[in-house]
Amino acid sequence: MQFLSYLINGISLGSVYALIALGYTMVYGIAKMLNFAHGDVIMIGSYVVFFTFGTSGMNPILSILLSMVVCTVLGVVIERVAYRPLREAPSLAVLITAIGVSYLLQQVAQLTWSSSPKSFISVVSGIPFLKPISLFDGQLTISAETIVTIVVCLIIMVALIWFVNNTSAGHAMQAVSEDRGAAQLMGVNVNATISLTFAIGSALAAVAGALLCSSYPTLQPTTGAMPGIKAFVAAVFGGIGSIPGAFLGGILLGVIENLSKAYISTQLSDAIVFLVLIIVLLVKPTGLLGKKVNVKV
Repeated sequence: MQFLSYLINGISLGSVYALIALGYTMVYGIAKMLNFAHGDVIMIGSYVVFFTFGTSGMNPILSILLSMVVCTVLGVVIERVAYRPLREAPSLAVLITAIGVSYLLQQVAQLTWSSSPKSFISVVSGIPFLKPISLFDGQLTISAETIVTIVVCLIIMVALIWFVNNTSAGHAMQAVSEDRGAAQLMGVNVNATISLTFAIGSALAAVAGALLCSSYPTLQPTTGAMPGIKAFVAAVFGGIGSIPGAFLGGILLGVIENLSKAYISTQLSDAIVFLVLIIVLLVKPTGLLGKKVNVKV
């Protein structure tokens, strides 16, 4: 029964990683860049929920929606100010800029809200009809946070796949991902498409931040740093650029991390996660669901 409990909690943690990884994989798949400030957008969104719901008593769903709006605007501004001028620059310049934006957001948060950890009140607790589920005569209890996290992740992934495959904006994203120059010649607004991608990824980061801090209720300026790195690992693990790959990579990463903590060592769990990633990339460099791309030179 303990194994089942660890497994379910691992899937819940993995669902958060998957939500964050979706942002990474969409931005990389379309803009061909790694937005390492993505984890810090999560942190900003979490602070918005903390002050609107935890401190001011706003409805939890409204506070998450407000957080999504703030993170969406932040993501678009970051893309417009920091990344768009470097669209044709070497990838190393973009990577260094992304790291710089990440540290900038952390420092601004520290100066604004201090570095002291804050106790985060679960947004799920503010919804009265969501209760824990008890199974096997009380031997296994699944928290409401776990249920909501898994369900929300599944809904978002299905909605995102539908959006990409069935809307004109989604088709534009696929075209830009395939060949940016050709898409522009065919009338696709490349800048608007990339901005929309950042907006969607940042909105998902807000949801992920609220769910992450609801399950692990400590908030500080570095809250998004390690989950952001692990979500990037999940995106690479599943095949960066693939939406189902980001979901699968996140779930597997969460399960591996949780089982490693339970049965091997809490101190070595992170090392085991990265070791598994290395093994997967040695066997299948494109990730579990990634596709090999032939580049003409």
